[in-house]
Amino acid sequence: MKGNRHRGYMTLRNLQMVICFLSIHVLLAQSYDITEYGAIGDGIKDNTTIIQKLIDRCSSSGGTVLIPKGVFLTGTLILKDNTHVHLSQGSELRGSTNPKDYPLLNAGISFYGEGWAKQALIFAKDVNNIQISGKGTINGQGETFKITTNKKPERYKNRPYLLWFSNSKNITVKDIELKNSAFWMQHYLGCENVTLDGLRIWNHSNKNNDMMDIDGCKNVTISNIIGDSDDDGITLKSTSPLISEYITITNCIISSHCNGLKMGTESTGGFRNVVISNCIIRPSRSKTKIYGLDEGISGISLEVVDGGIMENISINNVVMEGPEVPLFIRLGNRARKHNPSAAIPGLGKIRNIRISNITATGAGETGSSITGIIGANVENVSLHNIDIMVSKTGESELAADQVPEMENAYPEATMFGKLPAYGFFIRNVKQLQMSNVNIRHTNKDPRPGIRIDNTEVFSLSGLNLQSDINTKKVVDVRQSTNGWIQSNHQYPALHYLVKDKDSKNIELEGDFPFLTSKNKN
Repeated sequence: MKGNRHRGYMTLRNLQMVICFLSIHVLLAQSYDITEYGAIGDGIKDNTTIIQKLIDRCSSSGGTVLIPKGVFLTGTLILKDNTHVHLSQGSELRGSTNPKDYPLLNAGISFYGEGWAKQALIFAKDVNNIQISGKGTINGQGETFKITTNKKPERYKNRPYLLWFSNSKNITVKDIELKNSAFWMQHYLGCENVTLDGLRIWNHSNKNNDMMDIDGCKNVTISNIIGDSDDDGITLKSTSPLISEYITITNCIISSHCNGLKMGTESTGGFRNVVISNCIIRPSRSKTKIYGLDEGISGISLEVVDGGIMENISINNVVMEGPEVPLFIRLGNRARKHNPSAAIPGLGKIRNIRISNITATGAGETGSSITGIIGANVENVSLHNIDIMVSKTGESELAADQVPEMENAYPEATMFGKLPAYGFFIRNVKQLQMSNVNIRHTNKDPRPGIRIDNTEVFSLSGLNLQSDINTKKVVDVRQSTNGWIQSNHQYPALHYLVKDKDSKNIELEGDFPFLTSKNKN
């Protein structure tokens, strides 16, 4: 009997402990409605101090800062450990238009841009476990931050990011709408375990309006983004010695007047182990542009020009409509230092690139390109199941037969002008495989479909390259070695393959006319 009373006592005690634990858990998960602490959602009152105090409270005791329906004006907000900001349906955090409401910040990581990029609407540094979620909107009112000079770096100053997170871990930004940043929309610098999911993005209010920049981060997942930006779309950067690695990008719809999916321009640390899949790149809904082209400069751009390495990149299932250049891969040698005291970067590397199942319509007359430079080849590239329709061709401007190296130039898909091939211009590449490549054009174009210069060990199979009776050559090979070319389709053309006298061991499979040209015409 005594034993039963003892067991009953222990059961009651256990129950009390459970109730106490649940009470503590509820307390820790408390939601703090900012209007209950004096915030006013009229778009006029400055709510910065109120919201920041609640963020600080949540950091020390746990909980969520709740932004209810309304328009809440604020200056810089600094997230702390374990903070969660939730924006309810119909809510808007609206950035102040007064530059004085954005104090100068220090990311704690030396990066290219640290001398002028110092402000943000929402900032986090050296923190862990932060989250922004909900169906509301964060609006930077970026159009009000006027640029008064074109001088560098002054033209970049006093324009805050919308979101800027540095050296932080376990970051989630989910479901919200982001619009109208004065600078890049989002900059994640040296962060780990970043999840960006379900974001709706509109960024057409100022110069440098990138959609997002993942910079020297690792363990990043980006999914279900629907975004439209004036400048680059989903962008991986390396503005410091930190490498961007272990990144997946999937199920996104991207619009940009510049580059839809991009790695670069800055490449100091580099890029490694990146998978991109199931994305659509389409024209911007904005009919005005600050940079770029109406329908976009490029669909996919992979660039290493400031040292660093790009390796183990897989891109699969991408449909693009409209960009001038579907695919641009560039290894250059701009060699820009990420800070004045850093050593000059050496030659970078691009290798192990796999691109498959790409469908592009509305491409322009420029042509796609894969180019390294003398002494630095792009290595081991595979293109499989590539379908490109070139809609803007013709003889309005003759393509240069010799393409300048432009070794130290800013990398852009249109940098060489109209290329001497309407499909692909390939130069300074080692180990290239192209299979099931279908490239057509809607107008007459006398250029070959593919031009290959100074390339070794390559195979082209399953080619379907449109030509007509005025086409002198379908494939043009110069100063290249150890190549194998096979086609399943033949359009009218004077010659299928033309190779110059400096090209060795080039084999053509199929019953097509062949010419060895001594004068490289």
